[in-house]
Amino acid sequence: MRPRLDLPRDRLLLELGRRGPSTATELAAALEVSPATALRMLQEAGPAVVQAGQARSRRYAATRALRGSFQAQPVYGVDEQGGVGTLGELALIRPQGSLLKLQRECWPLPTESRSGWWGGLPYPLLDMRPQGFMARQLAASVHDALEISADPRAWSDDDVLTVLLHHGHDLPGNLLLGDRALRQWQAERVEDAAPLSERKLARAYPALAERALVAGVPGSSAGGEFAKFTASRDGPHAGALTPHVIVKFTGAGGSAAEQRWADLLICEFHAAQALATLAGQQAAACRVLLFGGRTFLEVERFDRVGRWGRRPLVSLAMADAGLVGASTRDWPTLLERFQTLGLCNASTATAAAERWWFGRLVANTDMHHGNLSLHPVQTVDQPARFVLAPSYDMLPMAYAPLPGGEVPPRDFKPALPLPGEAVAWHNAAAAAVVMWAAVADDERVSAHFRHQAQANGQSVQRAIAQAALTTTTPARSPTDGQDRPVSRR
Repeated sequence: MRPRLDLPRDRLLLELGRRGPSTATELAAALEVSPATALRMLQEAGPAVVQAGQARSRRYAATRALRGSFQAQPVYGVDEQGGVGTLGELALIRPQGSLLKLQRECWPLPTESRSGWWGGLPYPLLDMRPQGFMARQLAASVHDALEISADPRAWSDDDVLTVLLHHGHDLPGNLLLGDRALRQWQAERVEDAAPLSERKLARAYPALAERALVAGVPGSSAGGEFAKFTASRDGPHAGALTPHVIVKFTGAGGSAAEQRWADLLICEFHAAQALATLAGQQAAACRVLLFGGRTFLEVERFDRVGRWGRRPLVSLAMADAGLVGASTRDWPTLLERFQTLGLCNASTATAAAERWWFGRLVANTDMHHGNLSLHPVQTVDQPARFVLAPSYDMLPMAYAPLPGGEVPPRDFKPALPLPGEAVAWHNAAAAAVVMWAAVADDERVSAHFRHQAQANGQSVQRAIAQAALTTTTPARSPTDGQDRPVSRR
């Protein structure tokens, strides 16, 4: 005759797998045993069960295998000095979700996840997912070996975790998932390959562009659709914080579409310069290089510090998904919500509004939530909150070529502010005028687009005059403000 408790023991993992994280009391009721008996069976289950929480709120869950392995994976963080520490262990649970205990002093956490439970993957890991051009190149080179789809858009969460575990040593932010990724990062430190010298870039960048187009660069990822590669370069870069850069590039064929993309990369450079003149704003340091018939935009990585240090980073899209779940598409409204919830301060929300208006006034029609990023910062007397990361991918995408290569004319009509938006709008408009004037004067830009830039700058100036008729808010000079960021290249 079977012992009386065998049946509840058999049901334990099935019940946990069905219910998800549950307290011992809830399990005891479901299994029709006493809470003490349920606790004893949970302890006897060993690594098949994970737990988190305090006292009576402690919950238990059945672990789920990733490709046959139930082993929890360590999550490492690289600090700004290049030191590595363990932030926790990621365990997958049934029927869905995960367990990762993070400290509130490191990342803002949703209430339901402060004990470690997540309904899916923790949002700080979500932006590690390879995206865009470089994701497609990575997928093309590793999908057979990892038995995943060649289309990154078809990857499940488990596929993403598999990629991160095998090729996750040079992803955005400061996190490394699993021992393999850490060993890859350590191997790079041991190898300590010298950064590219300035005199070698003229040959190296065209070669890296060809390599990126043909085979991709496994282990690296940067979101977006512009063709790009990552590199480490040295040279006389005043104020550079790191040798690590992302390099966008155009085609070398000289077509109308390729010329327009070159114009837009140069616009991105001038947009960064103009935006960074506003007090409270920063833009990724960048410069334009012309090699081998291609235009390159070299952008310094603001998630890297020095040679080996890193900074935590998350996109607004993933922070919203993990903490707020708002439906709004515009940055100011969402950052106001963040401020209300204590996830950022007023100056961060204000800076986001200025950046949003600047984008609209320079014809950037691609300001999705993946194009604004946040750094979590630690404070002494309260949980972590977000500050804006430097601006990036800010360019007049309204003028991008169509998928077939056509470059049609576009109308540009600057939007006017409502009264409550006037301060941010006027500040952004002053910087937008600077940007359009710089593009109109840049001889690297095609004659047609220089004319377009001049006309757009005049349109913004007329909009400033029209806005002055309905508001009394003065425009701030783009060079005012004692806390203005250091001028970028």
